[in-house]
Amino acid sequence: MLFLVAALLLLGVVMGTVAHAPLGFTVIAAAVIATWLAIFALRERHARRSH
Repeated sequence: MLFLVAALLLLGVVMGTVAHAPLGFTVIAAAVIATWLAIFALRERHARRSH
């Protein structure tokens, strides 16, 4: 439960920061995060198939 509260607090801080950031920066940051998540997912899928 404490983890959930901490995660929601962190989400609130991040969303507040995004609201004050320029749109271009927000889009670039979102693209970088999406790319990182896609690479991570592909690596995990490959690792599970290899074992």
